[in-house]
Amino acid sequence: MKVVLINPYEIGRQPFGLAEPAAWLKRAGCEVHCLDLTLQRLEPEVLHAARVVAIYVAMHTATRIAVEAIPRIQALAPQAHLCVYGLYAPMNEKRLRDLGVHTVLGGEVEPALVSLVERLRAGDGQVQTEPVVNLSKIEFMTPDRRALPPLAHYAHLQLPDGGRKTVGFVEGSRGCKHLCRHCPVVPVYHGMFRIIPVDVAMADVRQQVAAGAQHISFGDPDFLNGPTHALKLVQALHAEFPDITYDATIKIQHIIDHAEMLPELKATGCLFITAAVESVDDRVLDLLAKNHTNEDFARAVALCRAAGIALAPTFVAFTPWTTLEGYIALLERLLELDLVESVPPIQLAIRLLIPQGSLLLELPGFQAHIGEFDPKLLGFPWENPDARVDRLQHAIQELVAQAEAQGLSRREIFARIWGLAHVALGVETPSLADSGMGTPIPRLSEPWYCCAEPTHQQLQSF
Repeated sequence: MKVVLINPYEIGRQPFGLAEPAAWLKRAGCEVHCLDLTLQRLEPEVLHAARVVAIYVAMHTATRIAVEAIPRIQALAPQAHLCVYGLYAPMNEKRLRDLGVHTVLGGEVEPALVSLVERLRAGDGQVQTEPVVNLSKIEFMTPDRRALPPLAHYAHLQLPDGGRKTVGFVEGSRGCKHLCRHCPVVPVYHGMFRIIPVDVAMADVRQQVAAGAQHISFGDPDFLNGPTHALKLVQALHAEFPDITYDATIKIQHIIDHAEMLPELKATGCLFITAAVESVDDRVLDLLAKNHTNEDFARAVALCRAAGIALAPTFVAFTPWTTLEGYIALLERLLELDLVESVPPIQLAIRLLIPQGSLLLELPGFQAHIGEFDPKLLGFPWENPDARVDRLQHAIQELVAQAEAQGLSRREIFARIWGLAHVALGVETPSLADSGMGTPIPRLSEPWYCCAEPTHQQLQSF
């Protein structure tokens, strides 16, 4: 049985979400082809005679692209059983089924994908019998990445001295034990997470190093959900590949709670930590249930610096509660903490996404901020009570796109954002000194997008 696995978008990663199912399906006797729409086109010959086409949606942007791609896939492979799987599949089940998708899967999807092909082999028809969400523990296999484009074609690591490294992408766990209200993991995993055994993760590291990886980016929603497991994994990585560096995503709360681990992370090759700070407004942080404060953010920065690890904060800069004064306070905080060079400029334009199933919908009074669910946007539209804030967000998003296309530095783009924000508020723009900008840090060549509406550029790329 020919199965085609499709990845619409996953922030420049060679997707584990295709490689792991590929291993399971090949073991089940399937002929598996992988297609990554960030690097490849929907070619008719790839889809020809496919019995199953399964689209992986790990992000909102991927789902938006998938919605656009589905009619073309149906035209190119009218005989195929269409499946959409991944984090964003269950929360968009109705929309996907309206488009003609036969099977929708979330959580630990690999057993269900095998069940799907076995069902079709048995001639049991198109009706889904597998659970839409499976949170049972599964036995992970070494991912099969052979059908994916080479690592060198994906996002790379940019070093402050101008050097670059080929990046491998490894997952040590799935899900998350936290319940941040805006997080897309929560509606599917409900506070659960699943460990990928160290030997499986290391086998994946091994094959990617053999394929040219010089740096590993751990794709876990939070690397320290299981701190003991994480420590075993990085120690195994360093013992076998002492010259390989890595990065990981870790909550501010976990950086503080496990501060004693930071020196060991540094010693095993950690270059930087990505942390979803989201806001410097304690009220907004409380509404998002982030379980940290603005002061905790500063403490985490200090702890990482003391350990010699760079912190790369990410933000949801625009929410229904954002004010112009609050936005300027965010910019001022980055200057106070010498973090301008540590923040991708697009992070200063990110607008809150409210998908179906978001815990934000349970906040008292929150419904007053949003409109009816928009199946085209795959989310609930909202407007800030102050129209100037929405205009500023749009202006900054356009500015960042144009400035990055021109090759401007982060500090140059920040200076322009600084000016736009003060003009929007109608106050004089204070001059900026070099102090507060910080120094460049190692970073991935594709900026981190999470919990955000896609940019025009991302949708246009498809």
